[in-house]
Amino acid sequence: MPLAVERTEGVYLHLSDGRRLIDGLASWWSACHGYNHPHVVDAMHRQLDTMPHVMFGGINHEPALMLARRLAALLPGDLNRVFFCDSGSVAVEVAMKIAIQFHRNRGQRGRTRFLSFANAYHGDTTGAMSLCDPERSMHAHFEGALLQQFNVDIPRDDDSMQRFQSLLEQHRDRLAGVFIEPLVQGAGGMRFHSPEVLSSIAQCCRDNDVLLIADELATGFGRTGTLFAIEQADIVPDLICLGKALTAGMIGMAATVATDRVFDAFWSDDASKALMHGPTFMANPLACAAAGASLDLFQREPRLDQARTIEAGLSELLAPCRQIDRVVDVRVKGAIGVVQVDSLDHVDRLRDMFIRQGVLIRPFGDCIYTTPPLVISSDELEKVGDAIVSVTRQWARWPRES
Repeated sequence: MPLAVERTEGVYLHLSDGRRLIDGLASWWSACHGYNHPHVVDAMHRQLDTMPHVMFGGINHEPALMLARRLAALLPGDLNRVFFCDSGSVAVEVAMKIAIQFHRNRGQRGRTRFLSFANAYHGDTTGAMSLCDPERSMHAHFEGALLQQFNVDIPRDDDSMQRFQSLLEQHRDRLAGVFIEPLVQGAGGMRFHSPEVLSSIAQCCRDNDVLLIADELATGFGRTGTLFAIEQADIVPDLICLGKALTAGMIGMAATVATDRVFDAFWSDDASKALMHGPTFMANPLACAAAGASLDLFQREPRLDQARTIEAGLSELLAPCRQIDRVVDVRVKGAIGVVQVDSLDHVDRLRDMFIRQGVLIRPFGDCIYTTPPLVISSDELEKVGDAIVSVTRQWARWPRES
């Protein structure tokens, strides 16, 4: 049965039966400052009293304008044209529409398909689903019902990078863009790749005039140790999708941000060149207030240092898992720790074991992982790490499920 959570506080979930759990997942990467941070709560209260919502059609408002300016200032290069939307999946859908229409506005109507990577996860709406790994993702059941995209392994050496380059050259007249989760693939399997690989992929896209779209819904806002993962590869993608921790996990909101080059293809007196997409809750003022307050905290408090401290802590805490039977890899990047196993069985029992240890961890696929709030203390992180080692060690001794 689902856990009944009564209230949240800092890194803790308080259950209705009186138990208290450390949230080792930060509500799926989003609660970067922990729960109920007073600065974010106060900002939302003030906005709620003034203007909780107004449509963003023929109307604008200062919370959205200020947030757009601040995001543009923080993002690298000329990623400064911000489109606000409701959720991460919608941000991906918007990026897909922008990429296709970018080429159509320039007279290239055949560039309608995308390339994504094995183990990718980009969302749960139908367009976003088509970008996920067609064989290993949770959306594999929809084979044949989704848009058909190219899906290839992430190139990791010179030979595979050359094959990737050749593929782009072969299909560039059909490709609208390449989608990638920079450095860390999330719900598709928690796979990592290096900044050098990301940089090479970006160069291949530039060489073939294929748009590069960075899905930083999970990695953005400090999770990998820098504010945005793309910074570590020193690249400027054509589009970037942001969400989850954008509002500190307090309320749903996302954004798709484009470069000037992409925006210029839409800037015209011809109305047919405009992007026709207008979510009802686009640029919701309450969400904008939460996001603005979250950015304040990244400026005022040492979140990126905390992410790097978590990286060092998890590297040490999870190291004993390398000696456990059935563990095939242990990897850490920023505030992300992953124990990969040969195959994951007894999942419900495993999750219950973590709860008994006072930690919320939800193993999936072939991974036992943690993405804690960036404000987690060393003692709390130690409890998470010890629980992962202890529970994994016990799990490895259980009979395999047939």
